[in-house]
Amino acid sequence: MNKYLKYRSNNGLISYITEKKKINVIFLLLIITLILFIVNLSIGTENISFIKVIKSLLGQGTTKDHVLINVLRLPRTLAALLAGMALAAAGAILQSIIRNSLASPSILGITSGASFSSVFFITFLSGTLSIKWLPLFSILGASLVTLLIYILAWDNGVRPIKLVLIGIGISASMKSLVNLMIIVSPIYLANQAYIWLTGSVYGTSWNIIYAVSPVIIVLLLLTLLFSKEIEIQELGDEIASGVGSPVQKNRFILLAISVGLVGAGVSLAGALGFVGLIAPHIARRLVNRSFDGILVVSTLSGGIIVLISDLIARTAFTPLDIPAGVFTSGIGAPFFIYLLYKNSIKGKG
Repeated sequence: MNKYLKYRSNNGLISYITEKKKINVIFLLLIITLILFIVNLSIGTENISFIKVIKSLLGQGTTKDHVLINVLRLPRTLAALLAGMALAAAGAILQSIIRNSLASPSILGITSGASFSSVFFITFLSGTLSIKWLPLFSILGASLVTLLIYILAWDNGVRPIKLVLIGIGISASMKSLVNLMIIVSPIYLANQAYIWLTGSVYGTSWNIIYAVSPVIIVLLLLTLLFSKEIEIQELGDEIASGVGSPVQKNRFILLAISVGLVGAGVSLAGALGFVGLIAPHIARRLVNRSFDGILVVSTLSGGIIVLISDLIARTAFTPLDIPAGVFTSGIGAPFFIYLLYKNSIKGKG
């Protein structure tokens, strides 16, 4: 039985081959994502049936249902889904171009850069500028910190291991500056910043959704276009250069794409921990080594992780609304320790 699906256009310009297993996995994850999306809209302090949720989304529900679903729950659910997708995709890119299974936006310092600029905005500028400027500050902070890391790691090119080590150091510095800002800021702003740093989609507005969602979609499509280049870079710099790939140029572009995804994700849901680390590993367990499949499965897995985390966070401890980042970190920290242990065993072997 043939395990591949093949397509070739009549003129021969377009041809594509993929595994049936990959298509089946993606289809299953899409169904799970859709179900969780509806469940998140349905369950809360007041539960609403699935039928009413769908009617409200189609504009046929009551005024009360419209307020609960379209005004209060839908922006939050979309933010959780998009943030998880963006952070997971960024993690998949970084693990591939750095060729290290422990790489993630938070470990490399990219998340810390976005967090620093976002907390700066919340602490000093939230009273004068509209919240719709937060995504721009988040992406700008992630970009500047990543540029600094890239410059410090440059030595006739950028070696992945040097990028990781410098990123860890810069991340620690950014976290110190964030803590300093929280300490010197008024108590109400400090509380807001601290909850946001933990990772929360509480109070997400449509303005941020409208501003960030196009950025995430465009960057995900760009990543798909670079999927073959990423597969070449996974073979090593020498082999990639030998087949004519501009390694350093493409690595910089891919790093810039991951920075944009992290900045967009952080602006939506704060500094959600370990999503970019866990999701790519789930993807590699489910599909083969082709990066396009890993990217799509990672993206959907990241969205599912954050949707589940936010659902538990706002329903399990009612009337308290726990930040979703508490649960992503609770899962991610033991997983990170497991990866460290697994890699150390391999190193000894």
